[in-house]
Amino acid sequence: MSASLPIAMPGCADAPVLRERGQREVFCGLTGIVWLHRKIQDAFFLVVGSRTCAHLLQSAAGVMIFAEPRFGTAIIEERDLAGMADCNEELDRVVDRLLDRRPEIKLLFLVGSCPSEVIKLDLSRAAQRLSVKHASRTAILNYSGSGIETTFTEGEDACLAALVPDLAATEAANLMIVGALPDIVEDQFRRLFAELGIAHVDCLPARRAGAMPAVGPNTRYLLAQPFLGETARALEDRGATRIDALFPFGAEGTTEWLHAAAMAVGIDEMHFRRVVAGPRERAKRALEPMRERLAGKSIFFLPDSQLEVPLARFLATELGMLPVEVGTPYLHRRHLARELALLPAGTVISEGQDVDRQLDRVRAARPDLTVCGLGLANPLEGEGLATKWAIELVFSPIHGFEQAGDLAELFARPLRRRDVLRL
Repeated sequence: MSASLPIAMPGCADAPVLRERGQREVFCGLTGIVWLHRKIQDAFFLVVGSRTCAHLLQSAAGVMIFAEPRFGTAIIEERDLAGMADCNEELDRVVDRLLDRRPEIKLLFLVGSCPSEVIKLDLSRAAQRLSVKHASRTAILNYSGSGIETTFTEGEDACLAALVPDLAATEAANLMIVGALPDIVEDQFRRLFAELGIAHVDCLPARRAGAMPAVGPNTRYLLAQPFLGETARALEDRGATRIDALFPFGAEGTTEWLHAAAMAVGIDEMHFRRVVAGPRERAKRALEPMRERLAGKSIFFLPDSQLEVPLARFLATELGMLPVEVGTPYLHRRHLARELALLPAGTVISEGQDVDRQLDRVRAARPDLTVCGLGLANPLEGEGLATKWAIELVFSPIHGFEQAGDLAELFARPLRRRDVLRL
């Protein structure tokens, strides 16, 4: 079943990578809080930052402050920046007031930002100090969501990596899905694993702070997201082993992802085929009308979310699109080796960004569709190029069999809109 995707020899497994360093157009890592605060239902994310950080989160999440969301900002004022106030005392007071007012919080993240890092506020030490003070009711961790040298999905990577050292130790064999997935997608995967005979599957992050998985030398884990390099390293430092697989985008990508896990734990091949045959066929049927619209269309990915390589593989192998360039903020060759091998030979792979040079290549190629950030989409649309907002691919349920058609539709919609506007 895993051999159903033909390798596009020689593919891009050993292709040279165009590395660029220059002006970038991405959100900062604080954006990850928008989906993480919904996933971990008794956690709170306290950003130590500026009013700009607060406005970014509130507008990105679409949540008014009176709705009591599980995130907030401890705003660094001018007095803090001028050294007229003790930032640690101020932070302790904010945390004490927050936990007194919200006793249901079981896990508190202190999230660093550009301003807190510029003034060298040591949130790691603050988290240790506050953990001792509030040990009886709330665990307190920290990570950086700064956008100084990172892209926005690295906020999730940093958050999950911060969880790993505190996970319980185990010698038992267990399977773990790593990466924040919408609850409905997680439930679909759990049902499929149960039908395969893998009754207990852990997820990192869990939906409740007290349900985080244990990890040890007999833990095998599947990455659900390609941007979790630091989390993977932290798990392997605890003895876990990564199951090498495609990422679960599309009918074939999801099949191969499940197949890799099934083979790793000794599931019978014929049983695997019987279990996935139905949902795989439904996914393929959902993709058929999208393939008619997208086959032969060229696509250009500007670097944004780190989802670019597996999405380009899905579009090329399952929908017949032609990737011109696949740009990604960071390229983890080991995690993406299978994905790169399936990209059509000749696809340009780029890492990092020099936005002016990349825009020049977009204009020269005139692709049918350009996947880019919000700040670049409108100018390119004004030049007559169809665009897809990259961030929508992060906020939408796109993993698994049941979402395959919806994922394809996200790419077909801009082309349909362009055709309608031409009439």
